[in-house]
Amino acid sequence: AQEGDIERQLDTLREVHHALQFRLLAQDLEGRVSVEHLADLLSKLADIIVEQVVQSVWQSIPQRHLERPRFAVIAYGKLGGKELSYASDLDLIFLYEDEDQDAPALYAKLAQRFITWMTTHTAAGILFDIDIALRPDGASGLMVSSLNSFARYQEKSAWLWEHQALTRARFCAGDKEIGRKFEAIRSAVLQLHRDDQKLKDEVIQMRKRMRDANQNRSDLFDLKHDYGGMIDIEFIVQYLILRHAHQHPELTGNLGNIALLKRCGELGLIPQDQAFATANAYRMLRKFQHNIRLQGDEKARVKHEKVAEAVRASKQLWECIFGAETIR
Repeated sequence: AQEGDIERQLDTLREVHHALQFRLLAQDLEGRVSVEHLADLLSKLADIIVEQVVQSVWQSIPQRHLERPRFAVIAYGKLGGKELSYASDLDLIFLYEDEDQDAPALYAKLAQRFITWMTTHTAAGILFDIDIALRPDGASGLMVSSLNSFARYQEKSAWLWEHQALTRARFCAGDKEIGRKFEAIRSAVLQLHRDDQKLKDEVIQMRKRMRDANQNRSDLFDLKHDYGGMIDIEFIVQYLILRHAHQHPELTGNLGNIALLKRCGELGLIPQDQAFATANAYRMLRKFQHNIRLQGDEKARVKHEKVAEAVRASKQLWECIFGAETIR
């Protein structure tokens, strides 16, 4: 009987989720909501769904030793940065803080069942695809990490690209106390003092690897991957946070790329006119990407002349920070 109750509960959740998405889509198509506000609303909706599923899964585990789990879901990527779109998957990691001897196994079961419930296709559709590749040690790492082991990993073992990813991470659902402790760990890691040249070299190398892995053979401009596109702007923001947060802790706030670029301009970390031009470029590229995705195209590509001004602004800021020779 309980199994049937769970199925009905999940289908209700899927139906409500799809109905709310459809309502947002209608407002979107009528031009009544900006891309940024829409992403905020979609992200908030995803947070609510994640919270609901975590609590429902926990209630389905007979061996549970607490009424509410000492377990938190941390969002990275688009959900972390509150830039979710309709078909985005969720980049998540799972943390717990619980001394019970069975805690690691229990929370691993919770995480595994959570993923199954989120990703199962039924007549009512699917909730979300889930990606957990950003957890400590990646594919070879544990499904869930204790808060202490996560903190140790970030301070001692994490690669720079993992700290880049951390710039967009935030507490999403679950135990609020663990959420607060996660935010403190994140803030401390982002404020570490880093050698500027080493930081630049590593960011440039990572960007080159990504570009090599996403070659564009078409005559169109790839809004995400091509030089001057969205990923370049995101890398600029990540670099600025990791370079300057030790002097300007407010840069660790989860403000989104547009607001962070403008703040860096106001602080004099980059030329203010370039900061504003690149913030506007990012907004424009996101809008193009959004409209193309609405039409069902997976690859967001446009004619070069449509985005020439935005791309020029992005390239100018990249070359101002990293040098023109770094794009070869």
